[in-house]
Amino acid sequence: MIIRAARVDDARGIAEVHVDSWRAAYVGLIDQRVLDAQSVDARESMWASWISRSDAGLPPIGYNEPAHRMLVAIEDGRIVGWATYGPGRDDGTAHLGELAGLYAHPSAWSTGVGHALITGVAEGLREAGFDAAYLWVLHGNDRASRFYERHGWLADGTEKTADAGGATALRELRHTKRLSEGSA
Repeated sequence: MIIRAARVDDARGIAEVHVDSWRAAYVGLIDQRVLDAQSVDARESMWASWISRSDAGLPPIGYNEPAHRMLVAIEDGRIVGWATYGPGRDDGTAHLGELAGLYAHPSAWSTGVGHALITGVAEGLREAGFDAAYLWVLHGNDRASRFYERHGWLADGTEKTADAGGATALRELRHTKRLSEGSA
């Protein structure tokens, strides 16, 4: 497996992982109409723009947040996972790193892809000068919570409500981690 920085020409593979993982992981957690409406073509366009702007040190169009970085996991020439990270985007969190998203294709679940990505993110956040970081997990996504907890990210009791593309608002739970040297 290869872990490297995302490139614009990776956008299609990233979009496929994004849509397929949402449709598998969020059944029963996100309105099925939202999951069914996911489009690889739309996500490809979004991710191509996102990566291009990130490479230029700019935030995504329409967002008022710091630029983030993206790693991709490649196996047998195919993108099987990705993760985004950077400075905290929530109020009062610019001093913290944030693991903003981590997705593996369902066919790559429990194969080490997530471990490789979360290790790369922790390293990238440490290199950027962060000694602590946080992430958000959709309430009820027990598989993801267990994964993060195995890697030392612990729920701290903080919750927020996020928009789900016009569907019912979603509850998210924050997990935090100290990024001491050698931790994943």
